[in-house]
Amino acid sequence: MNTLLDTLGYFGFIFFELVVLFLSISTIVSLVLQYIPKERLNSYLSRKGPTGYLLAALLGSITPFCACSTIPLTLGLLNAGVAIGPIITFVLVSPLLNPIIVAMVWTLIGWKACLIYFVVCFFTALIGGWLMSVLHAERFVRKFINKSNGCCCSGEEVIPASLKGKCKKAFNTAYDDLQGVLIYLIIGTAIGAFIYGYIPQEWILSIAGKGNIFAIPVAALVGIPLYIRAESAIPIGLALAQKGMSLGAVLALIIGGAGMAIPEMSMLLSIFKARIVAAIVALVFVTAVIGGYAFDWFLS
Repeated sequence: MNTLLDTLGYFGFIFFELVVLFLSISTIVSLVLQYIPKERLNSYLSRKGPTGYLLAALLGSITPFCACSTIPLTLGLLNAGVAIGPIITFVLVSPLLNPIIVAMVWTLIGWKACLIYFVVCFFTALIGGWLMSVLHAERFVRKFINKSNGCCCSGEEVIPASLKGKCKKAFNTAYDDLQGVLIYLIIGTAIGAFIYGYIPQEWILSIAGKGNIFAIPVAALVGIPLYIRAESAIPIGLALAQKGMSLGAVLALIIGGAGMAIPEMSMLLSIFKARIVAAIVALVFVTAVIGGYAFDWFLS
């Protein structure tokens, strides 16, 4: 009975948190985008060569977003006409290199490991975004993304003059975006709550302990469906390390969990078709594995 109550409590807390985060961040993003001409944003992030990707990675690394909080800004960038490559780079970088996660890695293992973590995540995101551009992944963006622009197909979008009007328009846009992804959020959070309540921690440790050569890829696979909040990552990582999990496996688990949670995968499926989401998951997995082995190799 306690397990069921814990699971339901987790679902309620996470679902409420994500809805509030989505609405608040989406409103802020929509409000900011009203002050930034779409042409200027597009010109910055879609510059030829590495500049657009570097700017997207920089934007992702300085924004304190968790995995699911990147979705509203992703919607805003898509609606602004930003190219798919920099957008994928931002989607990969934002949850992995936000200031909270970077501070957590520094606290958990130290500055040398933090440097390795940052370099691996940063450059993997750059390469991943570039690959998505080369493969023309924009073909797999769902068409409903541009609905908010439908009113301006025959002219410029009308932006309210007053701050109150801009805020109202921003919230209405955020609410409309939430309606489009709500069912995916409910399903994803329910799956995450089940994993939280009914998958034993001991089972994770039994297959990802020290001395197991496959511990890092297994930890990365286990981490991907988990929703690891930045605030709880430090005590979870320390507890796992103290119970026998290698530091590389711990970081692989954290990268997988922070970089691609089930709620985010579900919400991304409302934005992108399955091929892009599968590619993003694969990139997160590769990042987690490379980061884990790099940690163990440099720190051994």
